[in-house]
Amino acid sequence: MGTKFEEKIEEFKKDFSLLIEAGFVAVKQLDPINSSRIFIAAQMISPKNTAPQIGLGYIALNKLEVKEATRIFEHVLKSDPEDQLAKTFLGICYLLTKPKRKKGEALIHTVIESTEDATIKSLGKVSLEWAEKDLKKRKAPFFPESTPS
Repeated sequence: MGTKFEEKIEEFKKDFSLLIEAGFVAVKQLDPINSSRIFIAAQMISPKNTAPQIGLGYIALNKLEVKEATRIFEHVLKSDPEDQLAKTFLGICYLLTKPKRKKGEALIHTVIESTEDATIKSLGKVSLEWAEKDLKKRKAPFFPESTPS
């Protein structure tokens, strides 16, 4: 039985990148249940690959579960300290955590300067612009208006 199972896993490994892409598509379609299932299946196929964990962190970030997303991205970076996408997402988590906002900005600036990946550079730049325009102004919808009592 072990050999048939191993053969099946090897067969699925050929489609690993498609699973990861499908997981991110499911996140974009606001389907956290199926995207989680896809990333977990991908993790079972390739346990040492960090892409499924990044996907799960991305789901948490989209749901604004910032503590969970932060935990996942920090875990990914322990096993792969050079993962620029995980660093960028961690920086975004920090942007959403007021006491860590400056740390997030610094981390994202470091990634932008050190990566050759245009998509990651763009994600970092957009994140920093968003932080500058919306988070630093402390206005709705991110912060409730204070009403006089």
